[in-house]
Amino acid sequence: MKMLSNILLGLGGAMLLSVYTCNVQAADSHFALALEHANAAGSAGDVKSIVDHADEAKVHIIVIEEHMKASLKSLDAAIGHAKQGHADLAKKSSEDAVAHLNSAK
Repeated sequence: MKMLSNILLGLGGAMLLSVYTCNVQAADSHFALALEHANAAGSAGDVKSIVDHADEAKVHIIVIEEHMKASLKSLDAAIGHAKQGHADLAKKSSEDAVAHLNSAK
């Protein structure tokens, strides 16, 4: 029984790691894609391409902006919890802020 629980624990950890890795890769691409499309808009030869690339860059920038706002909210919560002496809640809010900052890359 103990071996089965160790196997399940290991599988769960591996799944979490793979989800985290996918999220980081997806998050990293928002900045890269925004930059790529903004550059493409600047070097496009026709107005339709400029609009299309600028619109696509904006989509990725909005995602980044939302993560930044969420990170600020989490940090405010961390400060509030810490001032009330709730260390565990403050740490959790700080971890949430880090996750949003990583997603905003």
